[in-house]
Amino acid sequence: MTGTTELTDDGLVRRLLAGDEEAFGLLYKRRHPSIYRFALHMSGNAAVAEDVTQEVFMTLIRDVSRYDPARGSVAGFLFGVARNHLRKRWEQDRRLVPLVGDADDFGPLASGNGHHTNSRNGNGNGHYAVPTSRDEFSSMEAVSRVRKAINTLPENYREVVVLCELEEMSYEETAAALGCPVGTVRSRLHRARAILLEKLRDAQPARRASAVGE
Repeated sequence: MTGTTELTDDGLVRRLLAGDEEAFGLLYKRRHPSIYRFALHMSGNAAVAEDVTQEVFMTLIRDVSRYDPARGSVAGFLFGVARNHLRKRWEQDRRLVPLVGDADDFGPLASGNGHHTNSRNGNGNGHYAVPTSRDEFSSMEAVSRVRKAINTLPENYREVVVLCELEEMSYEETAAALGCPVGTVRSRLHRARAILLEKLRDAQPARRASAVGE
């Protein structure tokens, strides 16, 4: 029977290094959703996000020895690889812009973490049931406003919000993924939160005015 330690990210990487193909499948299934969400938030393009995600795992299976546990977690390593691939794509195509489309494109992101369970319909499939009350409409609208505000942040602020707030990574893991000091992560996140609060606060008067005119 496989030990619990072998099923951790580090354990799966060790198994992968030993030639265990099943370990790659397990790691892919576990980490694919969060890497895709990060790439989608950062690129604003579903096709690019999928391409980048595939490149991340191709990099892992081709050159797993690049991962150094002394420098951070497996998740941090994968996010770092995703970030590098995204930057290459930005250099190739400057048309990539923040996504402001349907919330369904993001699936679990709307829950604020990488382990979404749907409290409305109980199916946990990342989709929302049709809202049936004013409160539910208000809640979904609020999620949409926050998501859109995040997508308008500058790249360096957006990535720390996605990693720290949405993927719930530690400052240390985020710093390793971004290749910057922990202090930089903290200061960027502090500034990003301030910008988001300002954007959301500015949106309130417009919403109230619209409601009065209805």
